[in-house]
Amino acid sequence: MSLQMTINYPETLPDAVGKTREQFETESKWAMAVKLYEMKLISSGMAATLLGVDRVTFILKLHEYDVPLIDLTEEELLSDLNNFS
Repeated sequence: MSLQMTINYPETLPDAVGKTREQFETESKWAMAVKLYEMKLISSGMAATLLGVDRVTFILKLHEYDVPLIDLTEEELLSDLNNFS
């Protein structure tokens, strides 16, 4: 089952940010999915499903939002490397 969310916004908002209505709504949806992913609330696969794209497309677009695919501290990375050996 799929749910739907409606967000009310001023009619002038898309124009104020220099976008068409369609561009604004698409970019807003992407921003929401990327932020939920960045906050570690959803996986990249779930974010891709939310957007109706494949996971690779979602992952490749993360850089446009300055969100890293792998967000490990140096300590976490070193710990992972030590556990791998």
